[in-house]
Amino acid sequence: MKNTKSLLIFIPSIENGGVEKNLYLIANYLAKKNIHIKVLTALNNKRKLFDKKIKIISLKAKNNIIKSRFLKTFITIILFLRYCIKENILILSFQSNIAAIILGLIFKKKIIVRSNTSPDKYIKNFLYKIIFKFFFCFPDEIIVNSYEFKKKFRKFFSLKPKVIYNPFIGKKVKKINFAFFNDKKSLKIINVARLTDQKDHLTLLKAIKKLKKYKKCKLIIIGRGYKESTLKKYILENNLQKIVKLIGYKENPESYIKISDVFVLSSIYEGLPNVLIEALYLKKYVISSDCSTGPKEILNNGRYGSLFKVKDYNQLFKLLKNYSNKSKKIQQKINQGHKSLNRFDYKNNCKKYFQIISKYF
Repeated sequence: MKNTKSLLIFIPSIENGGVEKNLYLIANYLAKKNIHIKVLTALNNKRKLFDKKIKIISLKAKNNIIKSRFLKTFITIILFLRYCIKENILILSFQSNIAAIILGLIFKKKIIVRSNTSPDKYIKNFLYKIIFKFFFCFPDEIIVNSYEFKKKFRKFFSLKPKVIYNPFIGKKVKKINFAFFNDKKSLKIINVARLTDQKDHLTLLKAIKKLKKYKKCKLIIIGRGYKESTLKKYILENNLQKIVKLIGYKENPESYIKISDVFVLSSIYEGLPNVLIEALYLKKYVISSDCSTGPKEILNNGRYGSLFKVKDYNQLFKLLKNYSNKSKKIQQKINQGHKSLNRFDYKNNCKKYFQIISKYF
C-alpha cells in the first residue's frame, strides 16, 4: 500500500491566541482541499475546532494540564520520534521552529516554517541571533505575515521569506450586557491579550491612572498569564479597581470589543496581531504601540487608527484624553480601516498557503 504523503503541522502548545486562530483556519481550509493533515501537539485540548478529517497526534490528556511551553515542546519531539519518523510528511512549523527544523534536518523531511513573532524578540540577544540565523537557512520555505516582518528577516538574517497575511473571516457578533460598561458617560476601553511581559499592560495601566484625572473611563483587560498578580497589585496600589477590571479569558472577546469605544494594544513586539483586525472589523477606534512588526501595517501608518511609541504611557494618555466619538477625523479613520480588511480575506490568503504546500505533494 502506498504511503500517502501528509502535511504535519508542528505546534507544541495550542493556546487561545491569534496564532491558533490562524492555525484552525488554514488547517481546515487545506483539509477541504483534500490535503491529508496531521497536527502534532502536546495536548489534545482543542480537537473540536479542527475539521474531523484532521488527525491529532498528542498525549491522550484533553485538559491543558501542562503549562510549560518548554515541556510541551519536549513532549512533541518525543511524539515525533515515536510516530512520525517513518511517515511520508511535509512539516509545516507553526511554533518552536528551531526544534522543528532540527527534526526535519535529522530525518530528512521537507519543512516550511511559519514565523509568527517579530525577530525583535530574539535579535537583542546576540547568541539567539546567531542560532536563528544559522537554522533559518535550512527550511525549504519561510512564511511571515507582514511586509514589515519580511524587512526584518532581510535585515537580520539576509533571507527573503514569503508574505501571506493572516486569513480573517468576519462574523456576526452578539451584543452582550456588561454592567461594568453601562455608564454611558465613561470612555470604554478594552485590551485583549495574554498577561505577559510582551503585551506590556503596565504601560496601559499607567496611562489610565493619568487619564482618570481628566476623563471618566473604564478599562477591561481580557486574558490570562503569569503577570496577572503583578497587574492586580498595581491596580490596588493605585486605586484603580473601580475603573479597571481583569476579566480573564473569554471565548467571545469580540462581544466585549463590540460594546467598547476604543481598543488599545500596548505590546513591545508582535507578529501581525489578529485582534487589531477584529477591532477594525467591528468598527472600533484602535490605538496601538508602534511595535514591530504588524500594527503599523494594519493601521496603514496611523491612517486607520493611532500609534504611540512603545512604553510611552504619556503619549497613550494624550491619545485617550483627546479621543471623541463625535470627531469626524476619528470616524473617517474607523470607516477607512474597516474598508481595508479585504487584505486579510480568508480565501485569498489560505489559497496562497495551498499553492505553496501543493508544490511538495
